[in-house]
Amino acid sequence: MINWKNLLNLFLQSNCPLCQRSTSQELCPNCIRQLQKCHNPNTHSLPIFAWGTYGGILKRAIATMKYENHPEIARLLGQLLGQAWLSHHGCDRTLVVVPIPLHAHKLKQRGYNQATLIAQSFCEVTGLQLKKHGLERIKVTQAQFDLSASEREENLNEAFGLGKDFCLRPKTPVLLLDDIYTTGATARSAMQTLRESGISVYGLVAVAISVKSVNSKHLSP
Repeated sequence: MINWKNLLNLFLQSNCPLCQRSTSQELCPNCIRQLQKCHNPNTHSLPIFAWGTYGGILKRAIATMKYENHPEIARLLGQLLGQAWLSHHGCDRTLVVVPIPLHAHKLKQRGYNQATLIAQSFCEVTGLQLKKHGLERIKVTQAQFDLSASEREENLNEAFGLGKDFCLRPKTPVLLLDDIYTTGATARSAMQTLRESGISVYGLVAVAISVKSVNSKHLSP
């Protein structure tokens, strides 16, 4: 007699994008175990709440998600971030989550905004309300990784505008969400746009934070 469940599981197997082992999940169990070791509770203090430090397999997972067309990894990262948030902040649902947007040109090239996908999974876990069009990117910016701190600030000056989800000002504070927090230039620019429109910003959550930023988490514009 055919075991249809086993046959279906076999059909649904794919290769782990990080190690190429066969798996039916976003990542294979071995890579998930390695990834979970990157969790760093010392990065859980606001105004920036990060799941872990940017490096090792966490850095590789984020790069694979963004640059190798593996948006499915965002779901796992959002779940991990959401679980960590709940463990520290409980089920308080008086926040709205706004992902950092991509410019329309970059979104068309990549096909998805990883921050939005992470935010969707994060909100499924936490129960927070998602406003995926709370902000829009109105300025084409350079890639940040080759720029100095001052160049990053200038690159992101007036880069954002209010999106269609905020035609009416939200009554609850905004929690920004991004995949990586490095110098904070992106977050400060986004926060400035919101605050100039009279919208309160609670803080930012990110999957990863750079090592240099762990002890210098300043967000006030």
